[in-house]
Amino acid sequence: MFERFADGARRVVTGAEAEARSLRHEYIGTEHLLLGVLAQPGDPAAAVLVRAGLDVESGRRAVVRLLGGPPGEVDGAALAAIGVDLAAVREAVEAGFGPGALDGPAGGGRRPKRGGPRFGARAKQVMVLSLRAATGRGDRRIEVGHLLLGLLREGNGLAVRVIRDHGLDLADVEREVESALAAAAA
Repeated sequence: MFERFADGARRVVTGAEAEARSLRHEYIGTEHLLLGVLAQPGDPAAAVLVRAGLDVESGRRAVVRLLGGPPGEVDGAALAAIGVDLAAVREAVEAGFGPGALDGPAGGGRRPKRGGPRFGARAKQVMVLSLRAATGRGDRRIEVGHLLLGLLREGNGLAVRVIRDHGLDLADVEREVESALAAAAA
């Protein structure tokens, strides 16, 4: 299927993998695909969300709020909520015990996964729905807009929750994305 992806859609998928890695999530979910879409603000379909104020940074904050981010980031936020400055604690410990004293063993004591994060079931479904969106419109290539339509039509993933929590109506977004795809094809 990936040979049918246009360059922008390929960037979405590679960006989704990078987002999953940076958040230390062991899978690629709809939320990571959404962040990959939002990282393409020049794309007409992605611009639908960006114009509504949902950009990659606000999307990432929403994902971290809902799922958590890298362990140190989440721990720091939790400790800050009770008045502990994790950076000051780290500095004091490293002054006494050396740099990296608070870091766990490489790989967190677990065997590293081969090949990085894998697509979760919902993200796989988004890919199928994206292909259907493209073929249903008679388009030869899967574009960013088709991926966004797949996210919207999957309907139950975290990406949809982020979009809804941002105050957007899914049907309105879908219509605007369809219009953006039609305008780009013309």
